[in-house]
Amino acid sequence: LFSGVLSNRGRGQKTKGQRSENDAEEFPHEHEEQPLYRRGCGVSLTGDTQEQDGQILCHVVWDVVCGLGRKVGPSNLLHPSKPTDPSAGSAAIPTAGGYLDNITAIGPRTVGSPENEVLAVNYLLEQIRGIERESTDAHKISVDIQRPTGSFSIDFLGGFTSYYANITNVVVKLEPRNGAEHAVLSNCHFDSVPNTPGASDDAVSCAVMLEILNTLSKSSESLQHAVIFLFNGAEENILQASHGFITQHEWAKSVRAFINLEAAGVGGKELVFQTGPENPWLVQAYVVAAKHPFASVVAQEIFQSGIIPADTDFRIYRDFGNVPGIDLAFIENGYIYHTEYDTSDRILTDSIQRAGDNILAVLKYLATSEKLAKSFEYRHGNVVFFDILGLFVLAYPARVGTIMNYITATVAFFYLSKKVLQPKPRGNLTLTSWVCTLVAVLMVAMFVSIIGRALSWYTHFYVSVSLYGTAAAAKLILVHMLAKKFFYKNVNEQYLGDVFFDASLMIWSIALAVMTQMGLCSAFICTLWVAFPLLTKLMIHKEFSQKGATIKFIVMYMLGMFVPYLYMLYLSWTVFEMFTPVMGRSGSEIPPDMVLAGFIVIFTMILSSYFINFIYLVKSTKTTLVTLTTVFVVTLILVCSGIFFPYSSDAANPKPKRVFLQHTSRRFHDLDGNVIKSDSGIWINGFDYNGISHITPHVPEINDTIRTPCEEQAPFCGLPWILPVHFMFRKNWYLPAPEILPRSPIQFKLLSKKPMPWNSVRLSFEVSGPSHMSLYVRPRAGSALSRWSLGDGMPVPSVGGDYFVFYSHGLHAAPWHFWVELTVPEKHSDGIVSLAIAAHYFFGEDQKSPQLYALLERFPNWTFSSGWSCTYDLFVF
Repeated sequence: LFSGVLSNRGRGQKTKGQRSENDAEEFPHEHEEQPLYRRGCGVSLTGDTQEQDGQILCHVVWDVVCGLGRKVGPSNLLHPSKPTDPSAGSAAIPTAGGYLDNITAIGPRTVGSPENEVLAVNYLLEQIRGIERESTDAHKISVDIQRPTGSFSIDFLGGFTSYYANITNVVVKLEPRNGAEHAVLSNCHFDSVPNTPGASDDAVSCAVMLEILNTLSKSSESLQHAVIFLFNGAEENILQASHGFITQHEWAKSVRAFINLEAAGVGGKELVFQTGPENPWLVQAYVVAAKHPFASVVAQEIFQSGIIPADTDFRIYRDFGNVPGIDLAFIENGYIYHTEYDTSDRILTDSIQRAGDNILAVLKYLATSEKLAKSFEYRHGNVVFFDILGLFVLAYPARVGTIMNYITATVAFFYLSKKVLQPKPRGNLTLTSWVCTLVAVLMVAMFVSIIGRALSWYTHFYVSVSLYGTAAAAKLILVHMLAKKFFYKNVNEQYLGDVFFDASLMIWSIALAVMTQMGLCSAFICTLWVAFPLLTKLMIHKEFSQKGATIKFIVMYMLGMFVPYLYMLYLSWTVFEMFTPVMGRSGSEIPPDMVLAGFIVIFTMILSSYFINFIYLVKSTKTTLVTLTTVFVVTLILVCSGIFFPYSSDAANPKPKRVFLQHTSRRFHDLDGNVIKSDSGIWINGFDYNGISHITPHVPEINDTIRTPCEEQAPFCGLPWILPVHFMFRKNWYLPAPEILPRSPIQFKLLSKKPMPWNSVRLSFEVSGPSHMSLYVRPRAGSALSRWSLGDGMPVPSVGGDYFVFYSHGLHAAPWHFWVELTVPEKHSDGIVSLAIAAHYFFGEDQKSPQLYALLERFPNWTFSSGWSCTYDLFVF
């Protein structure tokens, strides 16, 4: 798959400026069956859309798809689109790289926008039609455009409810000519977050899926089961389109397993970071089929713990469809994830090739597997899985891992029990040194954060190692050096080395037993750190008793420790590759230096655990200690001086600061509907701990004198949150600005107020407005929200107690109708509920006001500043 063709992206295509006069003459006729390629405004659209939309969107279609103009995103980095060469006929189907270039050339594809609902959909349909024409007789291809409407509640981001109307899914089913009862699903999403081209997240996955569909359809070998390709049009709206498919589409009933293609970075290896639930056969399918494996159960347990503020469609298929699956994501270079720099030219051909090879192989394996048809019969237990340097994957049932873990721990405890009765110095100094080290390094991180030098390592990762890594190592050595000098002055050195080796072995054995008891599959790491050191100790027992650390002893010791140390270094690279960029978008409340310093200390303790004993075996550690201390002090001075600027505008490798700006007009109404307060301003949120401290020198009016006050009487402080992330961003700014008057203002109506049994009242509403709106509900004193027409009918409060509803729609959505039911006290003269609605204008003529444009232009080039307009209206009923 992909061999030799990806290096020439868009082969057989003509870009802007290359079309001849003859081409222009032939263009309308050659593509009579492909409406988007017709000249003029005679544009017909797919699915539920109507001819009038073609008139409205004519210039967008012509400029973006036909390449006779150029629709450019805010960064001016998008490629011009590359239409299929008319002279090439139906055979000129772009390769995956060509698909990627064409999808991203459309521009940002926000749900509800013409780019997402019309241009991207029609482009996908055109390519699918071309693939269908080239398919062999062994297969049957069916295509469906789904426009689902629905609602669900989710405990992501503190808990909220999601409502969607008329969003878009492009669904393709490839099956044997005589049909198939069962299917495997492959999922990508073609929508993107506002103001970004979304090449890695997730256009590249859709491009890979198109190429896989093309490859499978041309095969003369018939599949045993169907393969459903879901090109999902609303994932960035918190997983709405996948919910619409798995709960409403007829084909969803046949899905027995799925592969979800995602991104948390730009290119590189695609990591399998979630599998199941249960169904070990799925992991085994990946192990057998994947040509370039990269998988870790550690990543699965970290991700599912909620530490990383992200989620994928995997959750929807698992929780609402009861379908097992595999979740893959690109993880490298997460610095430009969800920014204007996420362009197709940054995704290496090798990454596309690798992903295509893996996913094609796994899909073919599943589509011919006997187990797929009986997947529920194999739903037993979890599985431990991890790759070895990307060469192959080790996988075994968790119950087998449990037995192995307990056997290993038992052997270690038996070995250690023989020494418990022997008189020796207390081995708990190891734990003491770890605690002292953690406290000391975290104090340094806190100091750096307080003086305003957080994230100094964001662009230069080596700074974190030079600062926190050297501090951790120096502190560990210092504690044991002082203990050796003052507490164990007259104790035999070899005896001390043996004692502290056993102390580390004891700690790892206890950790192994505890993690296994907790049911964590990641306990296999502890097994490595118990089994290999114990074997090493038994093999070189005589050398341990010899005086001093001889060369022979060191070499044999290092060889014995090679496996756990190599794996831990490999794992640490993966962890830091994922977590370091996340620190730049994790909110204003969590000090990133404290988090990263904690990670570095943990890895330092792990990697040093079986080398602490060398402090007692060597003559002196003064030179090492002085060197580490010098590096730490010099680095700390440089960090405090501000020489390491956190962000970078390097065109080849940008690491921008993320800032979101919303030009907001707010109106607060009383119980009689009168406006009691109104204001307008540009609401500013910095997405990292540094806030706007680095921006103030460039834009002086944005400073702490305009910190946003909380409107205590209003839900969510009276601020237009697009998602309930208020607990992550408590520091924000509100710069006064003129009122905005959207051309398409929100319409909010109370339709009825109906008494219900048990002292309840039902309020029914109608709302119409832009594609994205947020609803906030706060019952007044004495009232309680008992039911509503959203989700499963049971309201889910967000963090803080208010209720949050995320709403979005595609094209031609009817007005949104919903009701809320509250139990109320006998006297409620001041109302029973405060209800606010925010309208977000992510695209089109209402997106950015002149004032917002002007402010965005003044931001430095090392920022990614995403802006839009919104309104906020608070009502009391």
